[in-house]
Amino acid sequence: MTARVPCPPAPGPVEGYAARFDDLFSSLAQRRGFREYLTGLLLPRDRNKTLTALAGAEPVVGAQHPAVQRLQFFLSESTWKYEQVNARRLELLLSDPATAPHGQGVLVIDDSGDRKDGTATAHVGRQWLGRLGKTDNGVVTVTTLWADERLCYPLHARPYTPAHHFPRKRNDPDFRTKPQLATDLVGQAHQAGFPFRAVVADCGYGDHDEFRHTLREAGLPFVMALKPRRGTWAYRDEAHTPVDAARALTWADPEHPGDWTPVTRTFRDGHTETWWAADARLGGWGPDGFTCLVVATADPTTLPDKATWYLATDLPRPGSPRTADSPHQSADLAELVRLYGLRHWIEQSYKQINDELGWADFQVRSDIAIRRHQTLVNCAFSFCWDAWFADETQAQDQAQPPETADGTERGHSHVPPAPTGQLAQDNPRDPSLDRPLAHPSTLLERLVEHAPTTRTASHARLVGQRASS
Repeated sequence: MTARVPCPPAPGPVEGYAARFDDLFSSLAQRRGFREYLTGLLLPRDRNKTLTALAGAEPVVGAQHPAVQRLQFFLSESTWKYEQVNARRLELLLSDPATAPHGQGVLVIDDSGDRKDGTATAHVGRQWLGRLGKTDNGVVTVTTLWADERLCYPLHARPYTPAHHFPRKRNDPDFRTKPQLATDLVGQAHQAGFPFRAVVADCGYGDHDEFRHTLREAGLPFVMALKPRRGTWAYRDEAHTPVDAARALTWADPEHPGDWTPVTRTFRDGHTETWWAADARLGGWGPDGFTCLVVATADPTTLPDKATWYLATDLPRPGSPRTADSPHQSADLAELVRLYGLRHWIEQSYKQINDELGWADFQVRSDIAIRRHQTLVNCAFSFCWDAWFADETQAQDQAQPPETADGTERGHSHVPPAPTGQLAQDNPRDPSLDRPLAHPSTLLERLVEHAPTTRTASHARLVGQRASS
């Protein structure tokens, strides 16, 4: 076989990451496009990361620049398969002890809505866009994300196609609701080898009885939020909504909590909060039922809207009659609060993906171009973790902290200092393309510092455990 033509290297650590995907691209142009796209996504944001921004060309007038046209062809016309690229990205996450998933993490389901004008873009329609908090014209993508207390990363994404795109609308056999798409994505994550303690989601998915039933039938545990006033059939003198069930619980004060149990939530910045959790009864749901209702709140007296969770779960309680028959490990109230608390990682990751990496900035219309763009953004996000832990390992090797008498290390190097940046290697062909490449650690630093509740061992201990397993 003829040897491949060497590809111009990407700046700094991007080259080492991009080279792991080279066998998935059949031509030099594809390998170069992959590097240029990743580099553009990782550069500091000074405007929306459209194709002209990624290539370093002027907006609008630079649309015909050769570098922009190369990226356009790479995204819309080239022959590479985004499914294979995403599968390779997940393989790298699985194989690295620093990012390998474990059974105490969660699989988060959510959707991201991005505003788009016109009617020609694939999947576009007038629908609820959670990111904007209103109904508008846009594209919604259902996503899954794996998370524990230490890190998170996206797994799969599937654009939702509104009913008006199909000949028979919602009755068309090809139409898929968001919960149906989420069910498929959960199956993909399971097949890809990502273990998790539970599937977690907000009330947008938790309120769907069929979705919860499908997960339970598949043997997949869940902890999902419900709307406070989600109506349920019950006898007249019983609770009909989750908030009614919460108000039926006894409470006097912290010294006389009645039905409530204190739960300590510890956050990454070191501060703690005492919340209160309780099993509640709603219709056929009870502590020993197939679906249980748990209420967690910062104040059982007022049940504040922004600090109260109404959770549906099929994880059995410790000591419950269901523990003998359930395939899942039992979970007490503190564990359930921990699991749902991990869902908030998705809010942090969306900030990085949307605001820093340009998830919503695509200006392409076809389905395949949109999916390729989203795959490349997820690659850029995963590269940031790859570079972050590489820096952390290097910092630990250089520091070599002394050991204490019990064999543990003093101090920690959990958040390594973020380098100030590095310049692109070599002289660019066009001066307009000469821009500094921000080190990916700066993208992850705020995310790590504001991670949700933590209860797991240190990073060094987790890596050591996984490396020896």
